[in-house]
Formats: sequence, C-alpha cells, structure tokens
Amino acid sequence: MRLLRPMRLNCFMFWKTSRRELTLQKTLVMAILNVTPDSFSDGGKFFSIDEALRQAEKIISEGADILDIGGESTRPNSVRVSAEEEIRRVVPIVEAISRRFDVPISVDTSKAEVAVRAIEAGAEIINDVSGLRFDQKIAEVIVKTNAGLVLMHLRGDFETMHRQKPVENILDEVAKGFRLSLEQAETYGAKKQNIALDAGIGFSKTFEQNLELIAKLNFLREEFSDYPMLIGTSRKSFIGKVLDGAAVDERLQGSLASAAIAVWNGANIVRVHDVKATVETLKVVDKIKSEL
Repeated sequence: MRLLRPMRLNCFMFWKTSRRELTLQKTLVMAILNVTPDSFSDGGKFFSIDEALRQAEKIISEGADILDIGGESTRPNSVRVSAEEEIRRVVPIVEAISRRFDVPISVDTSKAEVAVRAIEAGAEIINDVSGLRFDQKIAEVIVKTNAGLVLMHLRGDFETMHRQKPVENILDEVAKGFRLSLEQAETYGAKKQNIALDAGIGFSKTFEQNLELIAKLNFLREEFSDYPMLIGTSRKSFIGKVLDGAAVDERLQGSLASAAIAVWNGANIVRVHDVKATVETLKVVDKIKSEL
C-alpha cells in the first residue's frame, strides 16, 4: 500500500504580515491564547495580563511561531460581545506581549473596529472566522495596514453558524466560500501574499464532513495553491466523538493525529492548544515530506 504524495507549496512561498514575511518551508504552529471567560477549552485561564504573559512565554519557549489571541468565544451557544468589550479584553494583552516578545501576534476577531485597535497595539495578523461575512471592512483594515489575514469558511451568522443544515458536498461548499471571501478581499485591494485560508473545521459542518475535509484537503490545496492553508482541529468535538466521548482535556493524541494528516494533505499552518507536542509531531512530518 502506497501513501499518497503530500501536497506542498513551492519552496519560495511565504505569508506576508505587516511586520515580516513568514516562511512556509516548514509548518507554522499558531498557538491559541484565549482571553475570554467562556472558551470551550481554556476559558478564563489567561484573562489577566500577568497570566497571559506567563502563558505567552511558555508557548513561545515550546516553539510557537505565531500567537493567536481571542477575546470572543465562537463555541456553540456563545454570546456575541460588543467591540468595546472585545477591545478591553484583547488590546492590553496584545500591547504587553508585543513589548516583551518578538513574535507574530494574530488576533481572532470578526470586527473591523477590534482589528484596527489590535494592529495599533502590535498585532500583525487578523484571523477572521467569518471570512469577511460579518464585517467586510476588515479587508479595508488589512489593505491600510498590510497585515496578514486569515479567511475562514463558515455559513450563517454568529448566532446560527453552528446550526446550519448540512450541505450535500462540503468540498464544493468550502471552495465556493473561499472564492467569495477572496473576491471580497480583492475588491478592497488585499494582496494574495497577505491572505491565508482556513476550511473552518467544526463550523457549519457535520461530524463526517469534518473528517472528509481533513482527508481530502489536498483537493482544496490544489485549487487554492496561491494561498497558505490553515487548519484548526485542536481538541474539537469531532475528535472527542472519534475517541468514544473523550473530554476536552483528553484529546491530545487525536489532535496530533488530525494535525499530522492535515499537514500531509497540504496544510501550512496549524492552530493548536498543545504547542510542544504539536511542534515535535510536525518536525517529524515535515522531515518525512522533505524526502519525497
């Protein structure tokens, strides 16, 4: 039995942020740092500046390439917070981390007002789970600041994104969503080298469709070969289901397996909670891929 040949970008490709060019010659590990009281995995743990700085230092020492800071939970049944509240949670922590560490900071937001303030505070990437569906002006912010932008696929609005009826062909649906988001970004003048794409595992997808997207990510990789592909599977509910109901903090091995397969199939960036274990796992994956 032969393994499928992994999908790879050209070795010269990079992802442009407002402060640097991030090489894609190895898989980038984006570490999750939530500053919300209600995130599904680590809500409330890093709510203060001191706690966030300690966690930032830890995950940077473990090999994180990017820190992704989120001030609004997108778990099922979460309640949307105001831009003012999100700014209050995120901006002081972005400022503190950017002063102390030279590491790319991403902010997980779908509000242009938050994006502006976060970039002013030191962020250089905006991770928009809505793919510009909730606030197209984020694209305007990206153009003005030259920041990096992640466009994630989902369906519905904030309140209904986890309650969408399944589509028949999830690969076609994600590809269609990517095309729409890219068209909107390009309308504002966003440049290809600033944009990464995220298939949105766990958002508007069934259990089976989450598995299918990881297994067939190479098809999306082929169509959207000009853009880095980001995948976030860490500790998500589909892993718990595969592992016979494993609790959130018992999903490490499943998270690592799903990340490794996603990278083999074309992912360039993985968004994770468990940095050290992921970095070590993907060093092996990247090394094996380099021999093909």
